[in-house]
Amino acid sequence: MTDARIREAVAAERREQAELLATLRPEQWDAPTLCEGWRVREVIAHTTMPYRTSVRRTLLDLVKARGNFNRMADRAARRDAARLPAERLIAALRDNAEHPWTPPGGGPAGALSHDVIHGLDITVGLGLDRLVPPERVVMVLAGLRPRNVAFFGTDLTGVELRATDLDWSYGTGTPLHGLAQDLLLAICGRRLPPDRLKGDPAPRFTR
Repeated sequence: MTDARIREAVAAERREQAELLATLRPEQWDAPTLCEGWRVREVIAHTTMPYRTSVRRTLLDLVKARGNFNRMADRAARRDAARLPAERLIAALRDNAEHPWTPPGGGPAGALSHDVIHGLDITVGLGLDRLVPPERVVMVLAGLRPRNVAFFGTDLTGVELRATDLDWSYGTGTPLHGLAQDLLLAICGRRLPPDRLKGDPAPRFTR
């Protein structure tokens, strides 16, 4: 898969998310997502931060967080979610669909993973039925490496993830069945609604 193809997928994902966000009711913007502690507005404040925030400001925030990136990201998301209206956040996402940002060391595939996963945090958290186009999910799953899984700290011991909509599996052990995008969320440590995964290991990954 070429970087150009992946960047096209990133741009398409951002545009589609912006269209969906524009349809949300005000109360949905304040509803919880799968990203623990974040409402929809914090998630979008986070995903659009690279387009809205200068490198200097980001480094300053990182210093204030004593070098802890997760703490810095959480503070920035909460700050920006409190001061920016939904329309500004949607515009930041839509107008930067082709922005070249990539996470450190992640490349275009990392940017696609970031956008897809956080988009699912919102749609699954809200109970919406959006399906990420399968070719994008395939791109994200193709980039998974043991170090990526280890980053989230998810215990997959004794579990084999088996997608019901794609020819994809991961790990060995007792099968856990679900849509590929839901299994991706499980890998990322998200707790899913109980009806989205099937198999004996399901309670380990559902709420």
